[in-house]
Amino acid sequence: MEASDLLADSEPVLKDWTMKRNCSVSPRQFVCFYVSLALFSLAIAFMLVLVGAWLVLPFTGIELLAVGVAFAIYARHAVDYERIRLFQNRLVIEQVSAEQVTQFEFNPRWVRIEAGATPRDRIRLVSRGETIMIGQHLAQHRRAQFAGELRMWLARC
Repeated sequence: MEASDLLADSEPVLKDWTMKRNCSVSPRQFVCFYVSLALFSLAIAFMLVLVGAWLVLPFTGIELLAVGVAFAIYARHAVDYERIRLFQNRLVIEQVSAEQVTQFEFNPRWVRIEAGATPRDRIRLVSRGETIMIGQHLAQHRRAQFAGELRMWLARC
Protein backbone atom coordinates (compact mmCIF):
# COMPACT_ATOMS: atom_id res chain seq x y z
CA MET A 1 0.00 0.00 0.00
CA GLU A 2 1.37 3.41 -0.95
CA ALA A 3 1.64 6.39 1.38
CA SER A 4 -1.05 8.25 -0.59
CA ASP A 5 -3.42 5.27 -0.12
CA LEU A 6 -2.84 5.33 3.64
CA LEU A 7 -3.45 9.07 3.69
CA ALA A 8 -6.63 8.64 1.64
CA ASP A 9 -7.95 6.12 4.18
CA SER A 10 -7.48 8.50 7.11
CA GLU A 11 -8.54 11.68 5.32
CA PRO A 12 -12.30 12.22 4.87
CA VAL A 13 -13.58 12.54 1.31
CA LEU A 14 -15.66 15.68 0.84
CA LYS A 15 -17.11 14.58 -2.50
CA ASP A 16 -16.65 11.54 -4.73
CA TRP A 17 -17.73 11.38 -8.37
CA THR A 18 -17.47 8.28 -10.56
CA MET A 19 -18.19 8.55 -14.28
CA LYS A 20 -18.28 5.44 -16.41
CA ARG A 21 -19.69 4.09 -19.64
CA ASN A 22 -23.31 3.05 -19.80
CA CYS A 23 -22.95 -0.68 -20.59
CA SER A 24 -26.35 -2.32 -20.79
CA VAL A 25 -25.01 -5.78 -21.72
CA SER A 26 -23.11 -7.94 -19.26
CA PRO A 27 -19.93 -9.74 -20.38
CA ARG A 28 -21.76 -13.08 -20.23
CA GLN A 29 -24.59 -11.77 -22.44
CA PHE A 30 -21.99 -10.38 -24.82
CA VAL A 31 -20.27 -13.77 -25.17
CA CYS A 32 -23.61 -15.56 -25.60
CA PHE A 33 -24.52 -13.12 -28.38
CA TYR A 34 -21.22 -13.70 -30.19
CA VAL A 35 -21.50 -17.49 -29.88
CA SER A 36 -25.07 -17.43 -31.22
CA LEU A 37 -23.96 -15.19 -34.10
CA ALA A 38 -21.08 -17.54 -34.91
CA LEU A 39 -23.26 -20.66 -34.77
CA PHE A 40 -25.91 -19.08 -37.01
CA SER A 41 -23.31 -17.89 -39.56
CA LEU A 42 -21.55 -21.25 -39.57
CA ALA A 43 -24.83 -23.15 -39.98
CA ILE A 44 -25.69 -21.09 -43.07
CA ALA A 45 -22.14 -21.45 -44.42
CA PHE A 46 -22.21 -25.25 -44.02
CA MET A 47 -25.58 -25.47 -45.76
CA LEU A 48 -24.13 -23.53 -48.67
CA VAL A 49 -21.03 -25.75 -48.70
CA LEU A 50 -23.34 -28.79 -49.06
CA VAL A 51 -24.83 -27.32 -52.26
CA GLY A 52 -21.39 -26.57 -53.68
CA ALA A 53 -20.67 -22.97 -52.62
CA TRP A 54 -17.51 -23.87 -50.70
CA LEU A 55 -16.02 -20.33 -50.91
CA VAL A 56 -18.64 -19.12 -48.42
CA LEU A 57 -16.89 -20.92 -45.55
CA PRO A 58 -13.59 -18.96 -45.63
CA PHE A 59 -15.46 -15.67 -45.91
CA THR A 60 -17.62 -16.65 -42.95
CA GLY A 61 -14.43 -17.30 -40.98
CA ILE A 62 -13.06 -13.89 -41.97
CA GLU A 63 -16.36 -12.25 -40.99
CA LEU A 64 -16.41 -13.95 -37.57
CA LEU A 65 -12.77 -13.02 -36.98
CA ALA A 66 -13.45 -9.35 -37.83
CA VAL A 67 -16.53 -9.23 -35.58
CA GLY A 68 -14.59 -10.99 -32.80
CA VAL A 69 -11.76 -8.44 -33.00
CA ALA A 70 -14.27 -5.56 -32.91
CA PHE A 71 -16.00 -7.10 -29.89
CA ALA A 72 -12.64 -7.60 -28.13
CA ILE A 73 -11.73 -3.93 -28.67
CA TYR A 74 -15.12 -2.88 -27.35
CA ALA A 75 -14.86 -5.20 -24.33
CA ARG A 76 -11.41 -3.85 -23.49
CA HIS A 77 -12.90 -0.38 -22.93
CA ALA A 78 -16.26 -1.45 -21.49
CA VAL A 79 -15.15 -0.89 -17.89
CA ASP A 80 -13.31 2.42 -18.41
CA TYR A 81 -14.11 5.09 -15.85
CA GLU A 82 -13.07 8.39 -14.29
CA ARG A 83 -13.16 8.90 -10.55
CA ILE A 84 -12.75 12.32 -9.00
CA ARG A 85 -12.33 12.58 -5.25
CA LEU A 86 -12.18 15.86 -3.42
CA PHE A 87 -10.43 15.97 -0.07
CA GLN A 88 -9.89 19.05 2.10
CA ASN A 89 -6.40 19.69 0.72
CA ARG A 90 -6.24 17.75 -2.54
CA LEU A 91 -8.19 16.79 -5.64
CA VAL A 92 -7.47 13.28 -6.94
CA ILE A 93 -8.43 12.30 -10.48
CA GLU A 94 -8.16 8.63 -11.45
CA GLN A 95 -8.71 7.69 -15.09
CA VAL A 96 -8.89 4.06 -16.25
CA SER A 97 -8.70 3.27 -19.96
CA ALA A 98 -8.22 -0.30 -21.18
CA GLU A 99 -7.01 -1.34 -17.72
CA GLN A 100 -4.36 1.41 -17.70
CA VAL A 101 -4.71 3.56 -14.57
CA THR A 102 -3.58 7.19 -14.62
CA GLN A 103 -3.79 9.26 -11.45
CA PHE A 104 -3.42 13.02 -10.99
CA GLU A 105 -3.35 14.97 -7.77
CA PHE A 106 -3.88 18.74 -7.46
CA ASN A 107 -4.25 21.30 -4.74
CA PRO A 108 -7.97 22.19 -5.00
CA ARG A 109 -7.26 25.88 -4.31
CA TRP A 110 -5.13 26.16 -7.46
CA VAL A 111 -7.37 24.29 -9.92
CA ARG A 112 -9.03 26.25 -12.70
CA ILE A 113 -11.97 24.60 -14.48
CA GLU A 114 -12.49 25.37 -18.15
CA ALA A 115 -15.69 24.08 -19.66
CA GLY A 116 -15.44 23.46 -23.38
CA ALA A 117 -16.57 26.03 -25.93
CA THR A 118 -19.17 23.54 -27.17
CA PRO A 119 -21.07 20.83 -25.27
CA ARG A 120 -19.05 18.24 -27.21
CA ASP A 121 -15.75 19.46 -25.68
CA ARG A 122 -14.51 17.80 -22.52
CA ILE A 123 -13.83 19.71 -19.29
CA ARG A 124 -10.27 20.91 -18.74
CA LEU A 125 -8.66 21.11 -15.33
CA VAL A 126 -5.65 23.42 -15.23
CA SER A 127 -3.27 23.70 -12.29
CA ARG A 128 0.30 24.97 -12.18
CA GLY A 129 0.87 24.50 -15.91
CA GLU A 130 -0.60 20.99 -16.04
CA THR A 131 -3.82 20.38 -17.97
CA ILE A 132 -5.97 17.27 -17.95
CA MET A 133 -9.23 16.52 -19.69
CA ILE A 134 -12.14 14.98 -17.78
CA GLY A 135 -15.74 14.16 -18.53
CA GLN A 136 -15.18 11.65 -21.31
CA HIS A 137 -17.95 9.38 -19.98
CA LEU A 138 -20.43 12.16 -19.30
CA ALA A 139 -23.26 12.86 -21.71
CA GLN A 140 -22.68 16.11 -23.60
CA HIS A 141 -25.56 17.89 -21.89
CA ARG A 142 -24.15 16.99 -18.43
CA ARG A 143 -20.64 18.36 -18.90
CA ALA A 144 -21.44 22.01 -18.20
CA GLN A 145 -23.59 21.00 -15.24
CA PHE A 146 -20.77 18.87 -13.80
CA ALA A 147 -18.23 21.69 -14.33
CA GLY A 148 -20.48 24.02 -12.33
CA GLU A 149 -20.90 21.45 -9.56
CA LEU A 150 -17.14 20.86 -9.37
CA ARG A 151 -16.50 24.64 -9.22
CA MET A 152 -18.96 24.93 -6.34
CA TRP A 153 -17.25 22.12 -4.38
CA LEU A 154 -13.77 23.51 -5.06
CA ALA A 155 -14.88 26.91 -3.75
CA ARG A 156 -15.70 25.26 -0.42
CA CYS A 157 -12.08 24.19 0.11
